[in-house]
Amino acid sequence: MSESEQQSGPAAMIAALNVPRNAKLGFGLAVLVTAAIVAVFVLPGTARPSVLYVALAFVLVVSLGGLLTTVFTIVSAVRLARS
Repeated sequence: MSESEQQSGPAAMIAALNVPRNAKLGFGLAVLVTAAIVAVFVLPGTARPSVLYVALAFVLVVSLGGLLTTVFTIVSAVRLARS
């Protein structure tokens, strides 16, 4: 398919809703929030193995990133529907 042709289907919807931008923003914000939580609650002192905290941080980044991406995409969909 050439670039001059219009995209259709899922690719057009993903582009219209800015999903890649929303994912970058959502996961970037999730990394920052997770780093802040680790700095406040884990770094001052811990008695448990740090591998458990690394696993917990990974789960927090992935779940919060997915949630924020979904919220940002819904906001994009509402704005697109109103315009």
